Amino acid sequence: MEAMEDDSFDDHNHNYCASSGGGSSSSSSSSSSSSSSKARTYPRSQLSDVTCPPVPGGEPATRRVKHLPGSTGSKFMDSDSGSESSEVSETDCTVPPTAEGKFSLDSTSKFLLNAMAVEDYRKNHWPNLEKAIDRLLIQNPTDHISVSYAQIYSYVYKCVCQQHSELLYNDLTMKITNHLQQISTRLQASPPEDFIENFNVELMQYTSSLQCIVPVFMYLNKFYIESKLNRDLREDLMKLFADHVAQIHVDTLMPLLLKAHSMPFQVQPSTMASVVKGLHSLRPDWAQLAPALFSGFIPQINPPAVESLLPDYAAHDQKLQLELSMNGFPRGDQSRKRASDDP
Repeated sequence: MEAMEDDSFDDHNHNYCASSGGGSSSSSSSSSSSSSSKARTYPRSQLSDVTCPPVPGGEPATRRVKHLPGSTGSKFMDSDSGSESSEVSETDCTVPPTAEGKFSLDSTSKFLLNAMAVEDYRKNHWPNLEKAIDRLLIQNPTDHISVSYAQIYSYVYKCVCQQHSELLYNDLTMKITNHLQQISTRLQASPPEDFIENFNVELMQYTSSLQCIVPVFMYLNKFYIESKLNRDLREDLMKLFADHVAQIHVDTLMPLLLKAHSMPFQVQPSTMASVVKGLHSLRPDWAQLAPALFSGFIPQINPPAVESLLPDYAAHDQKLQLELSMNGFPRGDQSRKRASDDP
């Protein structure tokens, strides 16, 4: 009976458990139960060799497990190192991949993909958009230019989806800035008698071009300029005109406008109204440079009327009528005026 207790099988698990040769059955069972809580038990047929999976960069490692006689519980010894361990598990044989190597690989892949995407943008998308922008900027309001707006919108959509919004916005503003600098150079060479008319032509052509450019860049405006920059594309492009054209020539333009305003019909009234309203839309504070000029075309430039100043207003109107009559604009034939019904 004692010999049978030395080497016994667990009736429930049918696993082999080694115990000390000379202990009592009670101490043997207690040692076996405490050891089983720490160590993983193996059948007798599996106690010969345990082979680990291959380690990256080395040969497959074979861990030989030996039974240590005279020990309480199941303990194993690594035949390579001779060190004693209390358990054998799957984690002992598994070497996790290094996080540093994985991060380096992912970073390199992302960098290469981003470089390829930027190269594709530079070679394919932006050249086609640049050609379309050139055609839209130089067109006259009365001309018809065949431009595929659906194709332009498709290019813009792809650029935004490939996370090139910032790059596209910078290229667009730089392209238009270069165009506005060319306009400013042409205006500098314009003679004074034609300066107001030429300025109006450039302003009207630019605003007409924006009516085509802003809609096709709607996706860029919605998902980058409005959401991230908290601005509007049209306002940004009009500000470019104010900075690179109007601001440079306002000191030349304002005296010419005042002179033309004092001499009726020297410049077409429609041209005067267009230039004055355009300047006010670009920079409202420019109205303070010539309040009398701007108040003739834009309401609420002057302060509100005061009842006590009504005689002054009437005197101003009479003076204006006198100046018009002296400059060859008579009041006309008053004989056909309907007679008053009053006696």
